[in-house]
Amino acid sequence: MSTRLSVFPLSGALLFPRSRLPLHIFEPRYRALVTDSLARDRRIGMIQPRAEGEPPPLFDIGCVGRIAEVEALPDGRFDIVLEGLARFAILRELDVVTPFRQVEAELMSQSESETLSLGSRASIEMESRRFADGLGYVVDWEAVTRLDDEALVNGIAQIAPFDAASKQALLEVDSLEDRASLIVQLMQFFGRHGEEGATLQ
Repeated sequence: MSTRLSVFPLSGALLFPRSRLPLHIFEPRYRALVTDSLARDRRIGMIQPRAEGEPPPLFDIGCVGRIAEVEALPDGRFDIVLEGLARFAILRELDVVTPFRQVEAELMSQSESETLSLGSRASIEMESRRFADGLGYVVDWEAVTRLDDEALVNGIAQIAPFDAASKQALLEVDSLEDRASLIVQLMQFFGRHGEEGATLQ
C-alpha cells in the first residue's frame, strides 16, 4: 500500500527501523517540513541524495521516522530525534508547492528484531576495535558489549565514516546478519584505504 511522505534528503544520515537519529534542523525548508509533520502525523522520510544537484536526485530506498522528541528553539530552529518505523521505496516524486519535497512511497515489510550468530557478533566487535583504533577513535567498549545485536550493527552503520554509496548499501541489506557481514567488509576496506579517500561505488 502506498503512502505520501515528506522527505528530508541528507547524505550520510541513516535511519533504521527501531533506531534513533538526532537531527538539528536549521534550513527554512526543513523547518517548514518539521512544522508540517508535527501538525499531521509526525512522520519524516529520511533519504540520501544520489548525487549533487538542486534538487538532487534521490536514492530509491529510505526509512520513515516518527518525531519522538522535539525542542523548538527561539530562532525557529529545531532539535529533533527520529525513531525509525520502516524502510520505504519511492514510487514517484509528487509535484507539490511546499518548500520541501514529497513522494509517493511504498512501506517495506518490517522484520522482527534479529540476532547475530556468535561468530558474527565476535567478528564485528573485533573488526570495530581494529577500525576505531586505526582511526584514533576513543570508544567505551564496555558499553558497546552491552548493546544488543541490532543496536550494535545499526549504530555502527549510522556513525561509521563510510561514503554515501556504502551507507546506502547497508540500508538496503535486508537481514541483520548480512548487514553485519557488509560492515566488516567495509571496515576492512576503509581501514586499508581510508587515508587515500577511497569510496565504494
